[in-house]
Amino acid sequence: MCMTTAQRVARQGRDLVYPTGSGWQAGETRLIDLIDPATECCWARLPMADAADVDQAVAKAKAFSHSLYLGQVDHDPLGILARLIEEISARREEFATVISREMGAPIDFARSKQVDAAIGHLQVILAEATAAAQEVLTHPPAHAVRYEALGVAALITPWNWPLNQVALKVGAALAAGCTMILKPSEHGALSAMLFADCMAAAGAPDGLFSVLIGDGAVGEMLVQQAEVDVISFTGSTEVGRQIAATAGRNLTPVLLELGGKSANILLQDCDVETAVKQGVAHCFRNAGQSCNAASRMLVARPIYESVVTRAAAEAAEYIFADPKASGPHQGPLVNRAQWDHVQRCIQNAVTDGARLVAGGAGRFDPLQVGYFPKPTVFADVTPKMRLFREEVFGPVLSITPFDDIDHAIALANASAYGLAAYVQSSDGKAAASVARQLAVGMVQINGNSRAAGAPFGGRKASGYGREAGLWGVRAFQTVKSVSGL
Repeated sequence: MCMTTAQRVARQGRDLVYPTGSGWQAGETRLIDLIDPATECCWARLPMADAADVDQAVAKAKAFSHSLYLGQVDHDPLGILARLIEEISARREEFATVISREMGAPIDFARSKQVDAAIGHLQVILAEATAAAQEVLTHPPAHAVRYEALGVAALITPWNWPLNQVALKVGAALAAGCTMILKPSEHGALSAMLFADCMAAAGAPDGLFSVLIGDGAVGEMLVQQAEVDVISFTGSTEVGRQIAATAGRNLTPVLLELGGKSANILLQDCDVETAVKQGVAHCFRNAGQSCNAASRMLVARPIYESVVTRAAAEAAEYIFADPKASGPHQGPLVNRAQWDHVQRCIQNAVTDGARLVAGGAGRFDPLQVGYFPKPTVFADVTPKMRLFREEVFGPVLSITPFDDIDHAIALANASAYGLAAYVQSSDGKAAASVARQLAVGMVQINGNSRAAGAPFGGRKASGYGREAGLWGVRAFQTVKSVSGL
């Protein structure tokens, strides 16, 4: 095990965070400031890992993986997973507080969505991995197919759902039988450190799991390692391409969950009030910082102006406020870079001729500090506009009319991304027909959420590979054919 307690020493109004414990590695010469997105003030500093730390973590994971493969150590991954769920559940409030502080999620949302979603994913992984066979007999009878761990798994996670993404990757890799090296986003590092505390308490032996705290340079060093057997990355498409290219030199398998520009198709016969309410929520949730946000609303022309009016009114009901306060409000964007990106996207939409019907550039009134954007809606967005094509990762909704179902499908598929899509219609057959023609990895009809354990992932610039449930476990395994049994 690589990390235990995170010690916080208050100095000059800041908490200097120095994680300690057996085997935790971090270079002492590089520190990174953690900025509270609600106050824009530094509240913690973290030491970054260096090349020697990466080498040591990979060597330790490889050695333990080899011992597992040879059966030289007793190992109960599902037992560790069950205890991990208990540990996270017991520290639910602490996780919620850390997540709210480090990336700005409102405390109620952090508790009920960020933390509880992670626990739910782990529970499903445990149940499905327990029920699944590791060896399946096939025809002829003397032949079998085995599922075996790929080995050392490098897990690189984002800041927007910091615990949830760690849980999806670690839970699946653990159930698959892999050893794991986690490199969380520096903006989600404290929740990852707390997760490591839980892994230690769950009985993870030294070498099974480690954490490397660092920025993109640390992740780059990790994916270059020839001794890494599989890489799972969630983040931007640009970085995903770089990781895939680097991994290709070592022929290392890569799982990529990348960006999105998901279409939400409102057919003429849909329940407009419900469709708009849900559609705006699917775009604005988590301050719009979700890869599967329903950020492109495509609307049948006969109901178009009604939808635009309702969407503007719905957006006006959204409030951005202090994430520490209880309530249904939204929190700030994660950092200055994300704030600047969202502001540029809004200005570009205005320049390109989109019709601004709610929100716009600048900070949510009356807040004077913090990365709090305005909930923004643009109408009359065309495929030639940047807002139609580019991922904003903020609470910015674009609305585009379509003339018929074929036009709607063409608009939905006119994207470099292919993560998710949403369809709204009172005609189940029509909605299903549209869903089958969308070039995406996931479709939700009439607000129905994905089933527990359903595969999560996309196509095209949204990456490849799947997470969640048994699909996620199998992604960290290889298939071995055995004949002559």
